[in-house]
Amino acid sequence: MRYAVLVTGPAGAGKSTFSTAFATHLRVSKRTAHIVNLDPAATGDAFEYQPAIDIRELVTLDDVMGEMNMGPNGGLVFCFEYLLENMDWLEEELGGFDDDYLIIDCPGQIELYTHHPFLPQLVRNLQRMSIRTCAVYLLESQFMEDRYKFFSGVLSAMSAMVNLEVPWINIMSKMDLVSGSSSDTFEPRNGKRGKRDIARYLDPDPMLLVAARDGRDQQRGNSRFHDLNRAIVQLIEDHPLVSFLPLDLTSTDSLETVVSHIDFTMQYGEDEEPKEPHDLDEGDFADME
Repeated sequence: MRYAVLVTGPAGAGKSTFSTAFATHLRVSKRTAHIVNLDPAATGDAFEYQPAIDIRELVTLDDVMGEMNMGPNGGLVFCFEYLLENMDWLEEELGGFDDDYLIIDCPGQIELYTHHPFLPQLVRNLQRMSIRTCAVYLLESQFMEDRYKFFSGVLSAMSAMVNLEVPWINIMSKMDLVSGSSSDTFEPRNGKRGKRDIARYLDPDPMLLVAARDGRDQQRGNSRFHDLNRAIVQLIEDHPLVSFLPLDLTSTDSLETVVSHIDFTMQYGEDEEPKEPHDLDEGDFADME
């Protein structure tokens, strides 16, 4: 059985960094993992490991923009349309991997996840190839600095979940930039927060959007703005689909927790047959055959 994890989320959320740390963790655990790059705009130094499969070998954003006079967003859409038209290339590239973990690093353009059909079609092709698939959606902790921005991230995660229709895990990345203790001597970039306050973001509390606590809110007296907020609150309360796992890549335990959730989501290893240890045919075990 082959497994694929789509690493999705907005630009700057830490997808490539997470993909590298994920692959490293699996390899240290004696598991076979490969990075698949699906970002045609990725730079040469984006990955610590050389991707086993790279969409840039098929098409690059720079070539599309130069030859077809497209902008970056239109060029990226064209790249994915071209990939879907050449799925035989991807199927051939994937053919050499068996019982492996494929970590698919996706671009940071939100529209690819929320309303374009490209990734859902890609998922269906992966499933047709008997690759068990799930997705993770990374949202960086900086979103907690502005609750309106945070809930826009919650809604984008919800939209992507509905669009892709695969087992899904939301991750709050870069939690090492947030302090959960008022006793910490350093000032984290994304602020000091109590554990109860952080929990209201990891399991989104719609009441964060209702409460007006800063001067900027007092200036937003437009009734339609507040009506929209109430409608969003009602939507999140009626459909509590989104919650986040905290990810601090400086903590091995934090990464292990995320990996164990991904394994559980995809039921990793449940269909595997027991494998004979490599050393049964040598040394002290040679006479057992």
